[in-house]
Amino acid sequence: MMGGPASAGNRLLTALPPADLALLAPHLQKVSLEQDAVVIRAGDRREHVYFPHSGAISFILGLPNGQTIATAVIGREGAIGALSVLGPSFLSSVTAVVRVGGTASQISVSRFHAAYMESRAIRHVVEAHTRSILMQFQHVSACNGLHSVEARMARWLLHLHDRTEGNNILSLTQETLSQLLGVRRTTVTLVIAKLRALGAIRSARRGLVEIDRARLEEATCECYDIIRRATDRIVPHEAVGSHPHFASADKLHGPPPADSHDGAQEIAMFSRKRRRPS
Repeated sequence: MMGGPASAGNRLLTALPPADLALLAPHLQKVSLEQDAVVIRAGDRREHVYFPHSGAISFILGLPNGQTIATAVIGREGAIGALSVLGPSFLSSVTAVVRVGGTASQISVSRFHAAYMESRAIRHVVEAHTRSILMQFQHVSACNGLHSVEARMARWLLHLHDRTEGNNILSLTQETLSQLLGVRRTTVTLVIAKLRALGAIRSARRGLVEIDRARLEEATCECYDIIRRATDRIVPHEAVGSHPHFASADKLHGPPPADSHDGAQEIAMFSRKRRRPS
């Protein structure tokens, strides 16, 4: 764990006006995200909300037969545990695992919920995050059913590379790739060989995968670019005051709507409002 106040490097925190960020800032603590650490386990009640500043966290869905598959990846554009505001009965259905080490701002669920209730800007940020996650779930599901395992591996490698500050060498074991793709390690070996033949992977040994970014983009499917552009459209890069999705801080304080605790209605509303990716 790292001491000292947390900076607002996370895009969701950066999107908040100063008055609304001030509701969270005294309670945010900077923590280290170690590779392969489990942040939230499926079925557990969330204790903290995490706003990554760097690194990447994958959502892994486990089946009763022991198989796993990744459903999303989150970096500084998102949060882990933010949907705890839907109520104490809303348990995680996925396990969140750190795939690329980094740092995050951590806040207790109770502190985050109190700020969420007080600030419409924070509620709007949670809405944007929810729309982004739903979009990713939907496109990853379609990609898993429609595209080759080679294209899917290329997509996951690109998603992770986007969150590594430009490092072309990714620390990924075949077991990790197997969990992401939902395939056996023997299949991972074959897929890596195919991507190496294309020049998209330069080398893969001892848990390190060296990529050629340009050729990896040629090897992936259209889902990568759709997800990336849709995320950038939903989650702002700039401060909230200049973004059309959010109003100024002075106008955003106040209680939530009477039905805001209805999680099913919230998610359905976010899904209906999601714009089609271009």
